Amino acid sequence: MRVGWCCTKAGCTTMNEARAVNTEMSEPVAEPVSRPARRAETPIVPVDSIAGRALVAVIAIMTFLASLAVGAVVLVSAAAGEWQSAVAREVTIQIRPVVGRDAEADVANAVALARAVSGVGEVRAYTKAESAALLEPWLGTGLAFDDLPVPRMILLKLAGHPPADLGGLRKMLLERVPGASLDDHRGWIDRMRGMANSAVALGFAIVALVLTATILSVMFATRAAMATNRPIVEVLHFIGARRGFIATEFQRHFLVLGLKGGAIGGAGALALFALAHLVGAWFRGTPGEDQIGALFGTFSIGLSGYVAVFVQVMFIAAVTALTSRLTVHRTLQGLE
Repeated sequence: MRVGWCCTKAGCTTMNEARAVNTEMSEPVAEPVSRPARRAETPIVPVDSIAGRALVAVIAIMTFLASLAVGAVVLVSAAAGEWQSAVAREVTIQIRPVVGRDAEADVANAVALARAVSGVGEVRAYTKAESAALLEPWLGTGLAFDDLPVPRMILLKLAGHPPADLGGLRKMLLERVPGASLDDHRGWIDRMRGMANSAVALGFAIVALVLTATILSVMFATRAAMATNRPIVEVLHFIGARRGFIATEFQRHFLVLGLKGGAIGGAGALALFALAHLVGAWFRGTPGEDQIGALFGTFSIGLSGYVAVFVQVMFIAAVTALTSRLTVHRTLQGLE
């Protein structure tokens, strides 16, 4: 058997030994395998941009105005309810002086008839001086009312249960007390109810206008975002991405913007109402506070008002997201 030799400066070895040495020297040393770092997912629409911050500001302003309108509706509704309840619990009897009759006797007779009616809780007859004092805001002070036919007033407070038979009382007064008339203030109640309903309708109209402006702003912002990211949207659309996937990305983005703007605007409105309530509490007991309190109450919107503002914030955020989704769907339909 022939054996080949390989001679080097280190010496001579056989060919087989040289091949073994060369094989060992040529084998690469195993190195640890390093996996590529996982790249973070990038949303289609940039999370923070100038347009996004501008839209948040617009939604915050719209939510603030809508929350003020809702709070005003709650205040007016509560005040109107208190007015109607207070007026409905009181009935007045007016006795005009009649020539040849004793006014004091007519007042006493009317008081006895009123107290005999079930459902009437308290009956209070105003004296002649008290009845004249009621005219001082219109006629002034220091006037002599002896020669004037000043009517006498009787105030009735209804108990509520059982309901008072005001129709029967009115009939008895007409028969037994000439010049007497019963006023249940239904005309005032109807006017106040009409005013309250008009104020509530105006508030809801303002909310509707604010929502319309918000929807238009979101539509323009969505189209601007799609125009800015049009190459990305077109690539995703043409490689097979469904419209629902792209629309969900935009919807998620604008939902976050709507929640941010709505929270800022709603919190600002609630802070304003809380400040108004504190200011009203500081001036409690002053003459001006009495008139303001009679019109608007204590400027406290209560739990129902806070719930209404919270629901409105969530509704505006939902409208923002839904508007963005529908706008994306319509835009993608044009690409097909």
